[in-house]
Amino acid sequence: MELADVLEGLVAEIVELSRLDARVSSRAPRGRGIVIAMGKGSVQMARGLLESFEAEGGVVVTGKGAGQRVGGLELIESSHPLPDESSLRAGEAVVEWARGARGSSLVVLVSGGASALVEKPLEPLTIEDLRETTRHLLASGATIQEINAVRKHLSATKGGRLAALAYPAPVAGLYASDVPGDNMDTIGSGPTVGDPTTFKDAEAVLERYGLTRLLPEAVVRFIREGAAGLREETPKPGSPELSRTSNELVASNMDVLRGLEGRLRGRGFNAIILTSRLEGEAREVGRALASVTLEAMNRGVPVASPGAILAGGETTVRVRGKGKGGRNMELALSWAIAMRRWGSLKNAFMLSMDTDGIDGFTDAAGAIASGESVERAIAMGLDPQRHLEDNDSYSFFERVGGLVRTGPTGSNLNSLQVILFER
Repeated sequence: MELADVLEGLVAEIVELSRLDARVSSRAPRGRGIVIAMGKGSVQMARGLLESFEAEGGVVVTGKGAGQRVGGLELIESSHPLPDESSLRAGEAVVEWARGARGSSLVVLVSGGASALVEKPLEPLTIEDLRETTRHLLASGATIQEINAVRKHLSATKGGRLAALAYPAPVAGLYASDVPGDNMDTIGSGPTVGDPTTFKDAEAVLERYGLTRLLPEAVVRFIREGAAGLREETPKPGSPELSRTSNELVASNMDVLRGLEGRLRGRGFNAIILTSRLEGEAREVGRALASVTLEAMNRGVPVASPGAILAGGETTVRVRGKGKGGRNMELALSWAIAMRRWGSLKNAFMLSMDTDGIDGFTDAAGAIASGESVERAIAMGLDPQRHLEDNDSYSFFERVGGLVRTGPTGSNLNSLQVILFER
């Protein structure tokens, strides 16, 4: 069997396994009320909800170019991964609908990407302040938990504040996870979930990554004032204004991994799931996964040939260079360089992709790579290591082949790595 061909065929299956409408439909509350759906999976989630729930009104916020009307709900196409004026319009609409739910009930559907797609800065901050803050956070190498600890303390829609606006209306939050560990307070910055982080935690993130000298002065001052007790904290777990709010996780990265595990076993592979909590610097994780692959190929540990090693999560990239890429492509390039260094060219292949179809600021979902990809690049006169150091993985795979393009999938259940190997 051609391992690369199997991986190419898996791309469409991953998109299918990541769909959210059926998962929401099976867990949706019954009745009627206001609906707010936000995130890259908002359209699919809203469709699943409305199979059994009657909407009195509401709004669906999704990415630009990905919008489709659902029922009679208002539709707003917004910006990701950096918020802009469209994010502000979405934030104002979401706040208005939440406040209007006080005489009814409210269902909030949250998927990955909601943090940037929906934004309403707390005064005196501006959308430009939050855009610049997000840009530096994403480039810093901070984890998504750290990034959202900061964002929750700058916004009127995050960290449980949205549910508090609807109080005393009953609020049901349904979450599709794009974060390692599936903590709902981190998914989309937890608009209906009590926030366990504090202004002091946010301040510590700025200090840890040297961001106090990079972020807008108004943002640094706002967070320091909050840490000093001069700004109102986000609602915490157990807060009275969240007493009528319930939250439920309806889909996660592990759901996709389990589906892939079953399908690959059906194709004759010995399949194993390593984790759905993969974190760390993408290039370091790539090297680590190469060591796992080599042990499996040579010793049958942790799985024997023909094998399939599955992992999911969210790695980070500390931007050092000026190239074009994303965390999944960078991880795949690092893995391929390590595999080639150990002499493995054609008997192991990796698919590394994001289930939302967008890796970094590119039109690719990720890449398929092997040690042979690196060998081919060298024959073409390219320097794979230089591409890695310059954060230029997209250009590398564009030249040698291997880019995976799905377009926006309408879902977001984090990133996946699938490694297929033969002895």
